[in-house]
Amino acid sequence: MHKNYLSLAALLGAITVAIGAFGAHGLQRITTDPAIIQSYQTAVQYQMIHVLALLAVSILFQQFSAVLLQWTANLFLAGIFLFSGSIYILTYLKINGMTTRWIGPVTPLGGVLFIGGWVCLFLAVQKKKTKGEG
Repeated sequence: MHKNYLSLAALLGAITVAIGAFGAHGLQRITTDPAIIQSYQTAVQYQMIHVLALLAVSILFQQFSAVLLQWTANLFLAGIFLFSGSIYILTYLKINGMTTRWIGPVTPLGGVLFIGGWVCLFLAVQKKKTKGEG
């Protein structure tokens, strides 16, 4: 299973760099609204942090609880799509003057999933006993 997560981390890493490059070069040609630009940058930043975390989790499968790490990886992936994805959609909608009410509540849900992933990672690490521990 960790190979799939490792592959997803690599793919999402490439996508994140492309999305970030667009934000740095293309988005500023479309809008000068600092709130939109800052929000977009936050989405890219959180996406990259969690792509790197997913990469680490993929490697940790050999050392710690596979069940908890699978939960960690899935929560990170869902968080990326809901948190960052909703901000990308919000950016598009705001630039085009469209209503954003329906997508706004999705962003915090993605944040909660990120937190859940970090808690699962903590639990996976704590669950493993090292030599000499009772």
